Parts: sequence; C-alpha cells; structure tokens
Amino acid sequence: MDPRYWPLYGLRIRTPRPELRLPELELLDDLASVAVGGVHAPDSLPFTVPWTDSAPDERGRGVFQHVLGSIANWSARDGVLSLAVLHEGKLVERQDLGAADFAVTGEVNTGSRLGPAHQGQGIGTEMRAAVLHPAFAGLGARTAASSAMTDNPRSPGVSRRLGCLPDGLQVAALRGAPVTLQRLRFDRERREAHRTVDVRIEGLDACREDFGG
Repeated sequence: MDPRYWPLYGLRIRTPRPELRLPELELLDDLASVAVGGVHAPDSLPFTVPWTDSAPDERGRGVFQHVLGSIANWSARDGVLSLAVLHEGKLVERQDLGAADFAVTGEVNTGSRLGPAHQGQGIGTEMRAAVLHPAFAGLGARTAASSAMTDNPRSPGVSRRLGCLPDGLQVAALRGAPVTLQRLRFDRERREAHRTVDVRIEGLDACREDFGG
C-alpha cells in the first residue's frame, strides 16, 4: 500500500529473524485469527485485561477492533504502535510500543504477545529489542518501561536480558480481584551496555512527525 497519508505503514524494523510492521487489513485479520487460536495456556491469564475470557470469534473481533483503533487514534502526544511480528514470513503475534507526552517525558513503554509455539526460542527478546531500537536510536528516548504479572516469569525475563532493572510493584484489578505486577525500567546507558541484537530500521524518517519529531 502507499503510505503517503499514514507514513507509519512504511515503517519496517528487522532483526536477524523477526520483522515488525504496522498491519494492513489483511495482516490484521491474520492477527485476529492468531488470537482466536489462543496465545497462552487456558489455565492462566498473563494479561491485566481478561480479553481471552470471551468466545473465540468475539476474541478475534476484539483484537481486530483494538489494533485498528490504535491506528485510528494514534497521535504524537499519546499513542500505541501495535506492530505485527513476522518470522520466516509467518505471523507470530504482535509487539506494542507506546508513549504519553513522549516529547516531554522521553519515556516509552512496551508490551508484547507471542504464541506458545514460538516461545522459548529467543524471538521475544529480538522483537522487544527491535521495537526499542527506533525509540532510542532514532527518536532519542531516555527511558523505557514495562510491567508484567509477578507469576509470569517469561516477560520480565525478556526485559532483564535487555538490561531492565526492577522498578517497584503495582496493583491492578483482574476479574474482580487484585493482582501484583512487577515494573521494570532502563535508561539509555543500560540499553547500550546490553545491546546484543542487530536491528535495522526502514521508513523512520518519513514518519518522524507522527512521533512528534
């Protein structure tokens, strides 16, 4: 597609394995189908929003609407870039990069989904490193943050491999009960000290204004 009116569609972030890009409608439909198939064990819920409680078709529709809404509601001041992650040409799930008042705070936050069949192979680390590279190297971010359930060791493990340090706990509500999340954060210096993934970016200059640059 021609990204003239929405330059973010021209953004490509690549590591030795996955490629990240904003999903066009066909790929967005594929993302919804992945969600229908499930992205975690049925006896656990690693997210603070219980969207997987819904029926499979409702779940797929919800993911489609959520990602499409994040594209439509994007602004340089407050937005979430929800990128499809492809490995060997196949969709493996998505990686989010968000920020609020980035021009003022210099901080981004990340979130990710990765299907069970692709976990434990280092892909999660590469896709998280990939989305952080344009934030730090291209847009001048000063810090990056993430959070995860304390009973979900995989996500914090990825963050720690990238250099993140514990940044306290927070409490959220899930299914009417409190759950505890571990916050993690790192700055530019720690990121540089822990860089191990080669990342290439294409199309960032064309969409700098979309990030407030």
